[in-house]
Amino acid sequence: QLQASGGGLVQAGGSLSLSCAASGTTFNLNVMGWYRQAPGKQRELVAFISSAGSSNYADSVKGRFTISRDSGKNTVILRMNSLKPEDTAVYYCAADILPRIPPRGYWGQGTQVTVSS
Repeated sequence: QLQASGGGLVQAGGSLSLSCAASGTTFNLNVMGWYRQAPGKQRELVAFISSAGSSNYADSVKGRFTISRDSGKNTVILRMNSLKPEDTAVYYCAADILPRIPPRGYWGQGTQVTVSS
């Protein structure tokens, strides 16, 4: 299981960090990532990171968000800077034991991020 935390309310231009930790598995997770879903919109992949540390970002968050991981702890963190109202969404972490992109084998419960203008 994946447990996400760190969402909240922040003003535009502010920062938040989301954390996602895996539990109940003895396998090292391969690809880990974050998705988000805004009201009335489809879920979109925000960023992902491989077991080797290679990362990839959606164009809408490049230069503002940073994904990192602690592979030994099966934890992934999303640092979000310069937040915009359009970043408002429920953020979900996801992971996979396979080198599969996008990661989708395991899902977290979602954490709300609200950016006020």
